[in-house]
Amino acid sequence: MTTQFQHAGAPGDAHARRLETLARANTAALKAFAEELLAPLGAINVIQSRTGLAMLPMCDTVKGTDFHLGEVLVAEAHIRLQSNGTEGYGMIVGRDLERAMAMAIVDAAGSIEILAARITDFVEDEALKIMGADTERLRAVEATRVDMETF
Repeated sequence: MTTQFQHAGAPGDAHARRLETLARANTAALKAFAEELLAPLGAINVIQSRTGLAMLPMCDTVKGTDFHLGEVLVAEAHIRLQSNGTEGYGMIVGRDLERAMAMAIVDAAGSIEILAARITDFVEDEALKIMGADTERLRAVEATRVDMETF
């Protein structure tokens, strides 16, 4: 089975898909994995760790125009590794700063050559779990569909 992460095109797309997957990853698994990565990464500088409101962009599916649905509370973390200056970023919906920090740590570790395979494996596993959960949710929604005939 392939995941969304495996279909990444340009390197920027791969990074965006990694962040998308990490933002939806299982919270306990993400935090535990980030904890494992702290020792090999060494000292970390926290550039930003905060909560705030962000505009939620949506697309009108009828007219195809973009609009802002409203504001959502987000937690954001931005870090830099002291060893080589690599930066990591995390933003999640909600106020869990620890989860956003874990996401930033995993993101930074993904740029370290000796850790890249472990990060890819973790992200792939989480992407498969997310895909399975999405499929189950769509099946549940499909079961509530009502077919109506109009004349």
